[in-house]
Amino acid sequence: FWKVREEQSAAQKPEGGGWKHDVSVPVSRIADFLDEASAAVERFEPGARISAFGHVGDGNMHYDVLCPPGVDHAAFIGRWMEGSEVVHDIVARYDGSISAEHGLGRLKTEEARRYKTPLEVATMQAVRAAIDPLRIMNPAVLF
Repeated sequence: FWKVREEQSAAQKPEGGGWKHDVSVPVSRIADFLDEASAAVERFEPGARISAFGHVGDGNMHYDVLCPPGVDHAAFIGRWMEGSEVVHDIVARYDGSISAEHGLGRLKTEEARRYKTPLEVATMQAVRAAIDPLRIMNPAVLF
């Protein structure tokens, strides 16, 4: 099983990239999430292929959306933000997280403001300030 999981990213490389998501939902809701998210992605991007894999035992998964066959890849990648919103809105409804394993980084900082409460954002900022008060580690990352 581990070998299959580890080779998922490499298997996607010939696809030229996709909409990568690192999400989590309660374990008891994974099957429902997969059904709902896959249907929503199909409505948004007909023919898109889903590659969901990872640490589902604790609710974390890589939910990747791959370009439909015959669709212009650059145009598909250009719809990443809107497509991610489709997926992340469902994650939020399931009381999940849009960033389960790899952190928010530069790409999801502003998106986190949409899905986190003001208290959650303030808590993240306080933790950041306690660890790195001079903001010398990745100064443009995480608020």
